[in-house]
Amino acid sequence: MSISQKFTHFANAIAHATGRPITFVLCCAIVVGWAACGPVFGFSDTWQLIINTGTTIITFLMVFLIQNTQNRDSAAIQVKLDELLRSHRPASNSFIGVEHLTEDELEELRSKCEAAAGNFRKKAARSRKAGR
Repeated sequence: MSISQKFTHFANAIAHATGRPITFVLCCAIVVGWAACGPVFGFSDTWQLIINTGTTIITFLMVFLIQNTQNRDSAAIQVKLDELLRSHRPASNSFIGVEHLTEDELEELRSKCEAAAGNFRKKAARSRKAGR
C-alpha cells in the first residue's frame, strides 16, 4: 500500500471517528475534567498551558485532515458531475473541467450561463402565452 493510500485510509478513519457524537462528549468530558483540576493546581500557568497546548496541537493536525477529506470529496463530486455532463447528450461537454478555470473566467462563464438561462425563460414564457 502506498503512502498516499495509507494517509487516505488514516484520514478517513480519523474524520469518521472525530465526527461521531461520542467523540464530542469525550472532548467535553476532558475539558470538564481539566477545569475541575484547576483548584487542585491553583489555576497555575502550567495547568492553563496543558489545555492550550493540547487543543492547539489537535486543531493544527485536524486542519490538514479536514482539508484532505474536503479535497477528495470535491474531486469526487467533480468527476461525477463531469461524467453526468459527458453522458447526457444535450449537455455541453465544454463544461467538463471548469473547476480548473480562474475565478475571473468562472465568473464570466457564470454570467453567460445566467444570460442564456434568462433568454430561455423569456422564450418559454412567450411560447406559453402564444399557446393560450
